[in-house]
Amino acid sequence: MKISLARRVVAEFFGTAFLVAAVIGSGVMGDRLANGNVALALLANSIATGAALVALIFTFGQISGVHLNPVVTLMDAFEQGLPWREALHHVIGQIFVGISGAIVAHLMFALPLISFSRHARSGSPQVFSEFVATFGLVSVIWGCSRLRSNAVPFAVGAYITAAYWFTASTSFANPAVTIARCLSDTFAGIQPSDVSWFVVAQFLGGMAATLLLRWLVPNPQAPAKEVLLAHDSERNS
Repeated sequence: MKISLARRVVAEFFGTAFLVAAVIGSGVMGDRLANGNVALALLANSIATGAALVALIFTFGQISGVHLNPVVTLMDAFEQGLPWREALHHVIGQIFVGISGAIVAHLMFALPLISFSRHARSGSPQVFSEFVATFGLVSVIWGCSRLRSNAVPFAVGAYITAAYWFTASTSFANPAVTIARCLSDTFAGIQPSDVSWFVVAQFLGGMAATLLLRWLVPNPQAPAKEVLLAHDSERNS
């Protein structure tokens, strides 16, 4: 018996909510404890996010493929690894549950449930950074899932931790997370007016990486053996 759509969607729900809560919550905690040292706050934010990703991929990977990211989900559907109808369920859930993850983080730190961010992240360098960040993330996912699937959790966590530091945007690389973070006027926030360009850049980066890895590592139909993008019909519940 294959894993039902309901179970896969619920796994994506909880995984995405925990990811957003980790991003925003660690940003709040890091900012409060860093005493104005932005580099220290960013270090705490990046390490916590990377570690959370590793844990979440291990936890939910065998259930849903643990995309936690609309770009990853749509690129998987583009490569015929996931039916488009199911991909739509995943994407809608990721976006709305990402918002709930922001609310959970706010509740933990006694903040308003929703507060639109005033953190400006505008300009072509930041938008280009999101293209680069997402291109790298999707490249890591496709490369590892096709060649060394058991390395995916560590590779993704390590990449995101690094990308916080080598991109001007601090590597959002995820439309669901980006939308959720615009509703959080905290260290990890992004003002709503900057969201659309980030999301466009993220999808373009994901598509570019998918096309490149299709050429570099042919046979996109081959399912991952362990985690991430693992949702072939033979999976047992």
